[in-house]
Amino acid sequence: MKTTIRLEAALNKLYTAFHNNSLNPECCNQCAVGNILDNTDNWKHFSDSHGALELNYIGKVHQTLGRKFNGYSPLELLKIENVFLTSCGYTLPLHYKNEKTKNPTNKDVLFDGLCNVVSFLCKLDNIEHVMDYTKLFEFEDHKPKYQFSEILT
Repeated sequence: MKTTIRLEAALNKLYTAFHNNSLNPECCNQCAVGNILDNTDNWKHFSDSHGALELNYIGKVHQTLGRKFNGYSPLELLKIENVFLTSCGYTLPLHYKNEKTKNPTNKDVLFDGLCNVVSFLCKLDNIEHVMDYTKLFEFEDHKPKYQFSEILT
């Protein structure tokens, strides 16, 4: 299957984070976008609230200048995180008063979130015939069932 460089890199990072238990929806470094951006939280300054879809001044400046972060624009990053958090059961924006999942690092919760993120990432890259990437996040006895390289070949 032919993928884009940014999609393959993002999938590899999400796959690694999921299986290394370093994926946490409530942490800007360890959420979907935090992992895509090499466990940094600089992206959180693109909006005023975690999970919001509106760019703030800083986000708009970067977006207008056409800046990309590991291949993704600020607005694309906000959308990716929005999909992830919503799919993990959060009411957005992420705030202590809003509803959230009871166990945010539960593998089943993260699996649901990642399946929707992978689907969204493929849509961003206009990949029509998407391989079933759910195999990437299948696990047995807390270990990956498949290696990343096995899935893409």
